[in-house]
Amino acid sequence: MIKTYKVRLEPNKEQEQKLWQSAGTARWAYNWTLAKQEENYKNGGKFINDCDLRKELTQLKKTPEFEWLNNVSAQIPKQAVKDACNAYKSFFGKKSQKPRFKSRKKSKPAFYNREDKLNIHDGKVTIERVGRVKLSEKNRIPENVKYYNPRVTHDKTIASASH
Repeated sequence: MIKTYKVRLEPNKEQEQKLWQSAGTARWAYNWTLAKQEENYKNGGKFINDCDLRKELTQLKKTPEFEWLNNVSAQIPKQAVKDACNAYKSFFGKKSQKPRFKSRKKSKPAFYNREDKLNIHDGKVTIERVGRVKLSEKNRIPENVKYYNPRVTHDKTIASASH
């Protein structure tokens, strides 16, 4: 059985800034992927594999213009690319509507956190490149459990994880 846990985080100012930066990077990578896919499709190309786009993103991070991508966990933009590609696959498989670009105002800020880097202990959760963030409800989320596809979403700073 898969359960989802939502918990409130209590980050300090520096951690909050890093959380917002991570969510912004995920949104940028998702939009960058959609733009690449749409441009490729308009030019008569086939679907670009997410593996190829992630390689291109890695090369992009090495340029001075996109050096800011190195300030967050490498997994955040990579997972955003995967998510955008999966949205496009669902669209072409007629399982969903055409994916839309995420906006700062209307989209829910969210990002992926690697499950092997997610550590919950003593009422704190470790988020990669953010640090150990206090949990509001310390006993609500189980410790020593494997979590799948953990996401940090802004819903008055709530994080959710499935196990």
